[in-house]
Amino acid sequence: MEYPKIHFQKAHFLISAPDIRHLDKHLPVETGIEVAFAGRSNAGKSSALNRLTRQNSLARTSKTPGRTQLINVFEVEEGKRLIDLPGYGFAKVPLEMKLKWQKSLGEYLQERESLKGLVVLMDIRHPFKELDQQLIFWAIDAGIPVLALLTKADKLKQGARKATLLKMRAEAKNFEGDVQVELFSSLKGLGVDVLERKIAQWYGEHDAIQLEDEAPEVSE
Repeated sequence: MEYPKIHFQKAHFLISAPDIRHLDKHLPVETGIEVAFAGRSNAGKSSALNRLTRQNSLARTSKTPGRTQLINVFEVEEGKRLIDLPGYGFAKVPLEMKLKWQKSLGEYLQERESLKGLVVLMDIRHPFKELDQQLIFWAIDAGIPVLALLTKADKLKQGARKATLLKMRAEAKNFEGDVQVELFSSLKGLGVDVLERKIAQWYGEHDAIQLEDEAPEVSE
């Protein structure tokens, strides 16, 4: 099924929030559609968002992993949002802050009703670490479909890339949920088209459900 084209280049910053309570206050859960990006602090999440939106600095990139400490919201079209979740795992920050980020991630994934898809980014050389798996299990428990991107795929030769992709797709079956695994490279543009189509699909599916719900009942 074909879904309407999404003009990702129109994405713009909306708000930042330290946790779901602040997010709910500014953006009620029943409004709009959200697709969230999450990953370890060195997985290339900000670079992927910038590549997707054709903007060099929409999401902050830094040589120091872990600078994204807030839930950052970008609006693509009215009611259609991209969410940049706090990075996890690698950042050299106090344990208390790491635990706070982890709690914030869990609450967002399990309680945010407008969330309709999760993009999990993992360095292709270090995929499906413990926190990555925990994140995916949280999403599956909440009924959220997952697109797992093996980032920095340009770091491996073609044969190694393909072998890793096939191995991770096999491992993803253990999640017993809607988890799609693909290659991605912000530098080379690999996988950007797949990412665009998946997000357009998630947006489109929700739009179709809303139209069905709003359609007047026809009496016989």
